Amino acid sequence: MKKTILIVVITLMVSWTVFDLINSKEKTANQEDTKIDEAEGSEETGLAIGDLAPDFEVTTLEGKTVRLSDYRGQRVFINFWATWCPPCRAEMPDMQKLYEETDVDVEILAVNIIESEKSEKDVTEFVKDFGLTFPILMDVKSVVSTTYEVQAYPTSYMIDSSGRIQFIAPGAMNHDFMLQEIEKMK
Repeated sequence: MKKTILIVVITLMVSWTVFDLINSKEKTANQEDTKIDEAEGSEETGLAIGDLAPDFEVTTLEGKTVRLSDYRGQRVFINFWATWCPPCRAEMPDMQKLYEETDVDVEILAVNIIESEKSEKDVTEFVKDFGLTFPILMDVKSVVSTTYEVQAYPTSYMIDSSGRIQFIAPGAMNHDFMLQEIEKMK
């Protein structure tokens, strides 16, 4: 008799635990969906996933003025980098490969933090040596990197066609990982 009561009590406890676990997962999922919906509707800029990416204006290596808002309606891959950074050097060929793929609809904006370089000539030589054809943006006074709170090189932001941050990568990525994150964006 005691054995039967003990088995019933244990069964009820296990059942309650499973029920509570499933119920709490559903509540968490619903809360996350609500947070995402609220972020998508917000017009405030920020640096969190779902936030509207802060706009900026810089010049390219060729002297053309570029604004992030010029790319609204397109998916954008912003990469903060420096010529002396080994992980940056490692991921640049993968970024170029991605840029050359005709079936991948993304604009790459490579933001060089020029204050960290010895000279602008180093950037020009780097671009030539690596055969880079995507836009190289010159963050002369580190305004953009400060706005985006870049702590390490490389740091990348994936921004969807509505201008919202969808992924942040503090560190180097390979081609397959870049492609995977781009495909997740709208």
